[in-house]
Amino acid sequence: MEPSNKKVLPPNAYTELKPGERYIPVVPAEKLVPEITNRSVLFGVLMAVIFSFSAAYLGLKVGQVFEAAIPIAILAVGLSNIFARKNTILENVIIQSIGAASGVVVAGGIFVIPAFYILGMDKDISLLETFLSAFLGGSIGILFLIPLRRYFCVEEHGRLPFPEATATTEILVTGETGGAQAKVLVWSMVIGGIYDFIADVLYGWNFHLESKKIFAGLGQFLAEKYRMVLKLDALTAILGLGYIIGLRYSSIIVAGSFLSFLIFVPAVFFFGQHLGDTIIAPGTKAIAMMTEREIFSAYVQKIGIGAIACAGIIGIIKSAKIIVSSFAVGFKEMFGTSHAGATIRTDRDISMKLIISLVGIFLLSILVFFTFVTKAFSVAIVGLIIVVILAFLFTTVAARAIAIVGTNPVSGMTLITLIITSLILSMIIPEGSGTKGMIIALIMGCVVCTALSMAGGFITDLKIGYWLGATPQNQQRWKFLGTVVSALCVSLAILVINKAYGFAIMEGGALVPNPNVPAPQGNLMATIIQSLMDPNQQQPWLLYGIGALIAVILEMSKVPPLPFALGMYLPIQLTTPLFVGGFLAWLVETSSKKKDVSDARRDTGILITSGFIAGGALMGMLGAVLNLDWLKERILQYISIGMNYTWQTRTIGGETMQKLVEDVPRAYYQHWGQWIGLIMLIVICVFVYYYSKHAAKE
Repeated sequence: MEPSNKKVLPPNAYTELKPGERYIPVVPAEKLVPEITNRSVLFGVLMAVIFSFSAAYLGLKVGQVFEAAIPIAILAVGLSNIFARKNTILENVIIQSIGAASGVVVAGGIFVIPAFYILGMDKDISLLETFLSAFLGGSIGILFLIPLRRYFCVEEHGRLPFPEATATTEILVTGETGGAQAKVLVWSMVIGGIYDFIADVLYGWNFHLESKKIFAGLGQFLAEKYRMVLKLDALTAILGLGYIIGLRYSSIIVAGSFLSFLIFVPAVFFFGQHLGDTIIAPGTKAIAMMTEREIFSAYVQKIGIGAIACAGIIGIIKSAKIIVSSFAVGFKEMFGTSHAGATIRTDRDISMKLIISLVGIFLLSILVFFTFVTKAFSVAIVGLIIVVILAFLFTTVAARAIAIVGTNPVSGMTLITLIITSLILSMIIPEGSGTKGMIIALIMGCVVCTALSMAGGFITDLKIGYWLGATPQNQQRWKFLGTVVSALCVSLAILVINKAYGFAIMEGGALVPNPNVPAPQGNLMATIIQSLMDPNQQQPWLLYGIGALIAVILEMSKVPPLPFALGMYLPIQLTTPLFVGGFLAWLVETSSKKKDVSDARRDTGILITSGFIAGGALMGMLGAVLNLDWLKERILQYISIGMNYTWQTRTIGGETMQKLVEDVPRAYYQHWGQWIGLIMLIVICVFVYYYSKHAAKE
């Protein structure tokens, strides 16, 4: 049993070591305490399932994957209080390490897997294939990172800040307060989950707030005359994410949306309304007849895609120094002196012999997988070589970026991977490009993307273990379990969401991103791969170029281009609640002039909104499941509050069939319905503000 005295990190935990000085972790190497137990493994898997589904839903919704490590650490500490023997601190490390696989695998999966469905390849790809893409990529990321652990965690002690690892370590080491923190987190998950379930799934009130309805006459005039509409989805999951992001970045994101919806959309309509019945590509009908959403989907969103792509490339260019130095480190550590003989518990990795064997097994598995997909061994070989080279090179980059600034340049590296893969495959596939080439390129992109996402996240886990005294070998072995669970969950989540809502919908005679699940990264990857590998596909290069130019101007103006570009691409109803959440965070932080009081209130707010994110996103995922035809017919239509369901006869492919369709009552969209949604949003914001203030008094 863990001693009752309060644990603290050693004074030299965050400082460089003097010559001859050693770092002694919280649990010294010679001390043996439980790490791998039924409890730690079971809770770790449970966390991986919960946060994989919630992170996948939110990532597809707003293009942001929240970091699961901190809430998992809080829950790990808090859950230990339900047992007579509390968890040891090292059991909590294992729970956090297994569970945290969720965020990194999801971050890799949502970049590429949705592109299969967006491009209409759902019949050409199976759940097994998307699962294998994510699992094999995550596993390669683990194996390529293990030889780098000693360099990043031990040799660079005190030189690399590891921002996320620092925050998570502090939570685990001050576990005496974890019970109270976990209670707040769980209750906020329940509140956020119930709120979003009633609003989003049961249509209990109208959370789709629009200026043309809530402000009646003036709003309607601006919408009809200028196509200028302000929208906001009042959901706790998105509000909470905005709080976590903070005012600065949420402001940048919403500024991108304002540019798209309040400037570009009205400008396109202003000029287009004078063109009569003329159709301007890529639109499919006259601009004068388009709604603001159709103008955005047809023209403005394409500018956002160009901006996101260019922002990713800018990120790679800015990271050039880190990339070059990372390559040197990677080659040195992987092919240099081996530390496999280390016998001290806290410095014991999986043996290099076993790593080499596992790498061989996984690479052979990838070769077999690629061969099965391509039906061409030569193509599979080329694909394997591309994956190995890029995953090896970018693994070190991802780990170093996380260690220094806490962010992983996944988007830029995945973009480069897809471009390189597409160009090479276009030259070697006998049939040319087309669907087959796009499927192969996307699968390879998913493997690489998940590998480097895993590398960035796993180095955080290993640093936490280093500070606290965990056995690296245990973390490395059981990370594979978290990867399996998370890869299955994210593949299943994407499949269910596509079946329930669809990533693309028919609008104005053309397929456009679904504003309810816009999947920005997936749509970007689909656009890039289609433009490179489909010779018959006409792309609006001018619009992409305008977006790229905007990203360059932003970079020159010292404004982070990626969040701004993301705001340009996302529907405005998903970015405005982010801003509300960021503004709420600013109000809480500035509610006291005393730094300790302000910090305590901010942290409590983060705890509450983290619960909102997890609870709201999980209920959103449950809503997607209930919207599947089979469950909609048997459950959802009977429990819905504000939605009517009617049977309609439809003829699809010459076959007549009955289908249950939604019909929201007109009263739901009336002026008063909008105000109820606004009042509910204000109530939830007031709750967060005053509860956070109550946590620390002046």
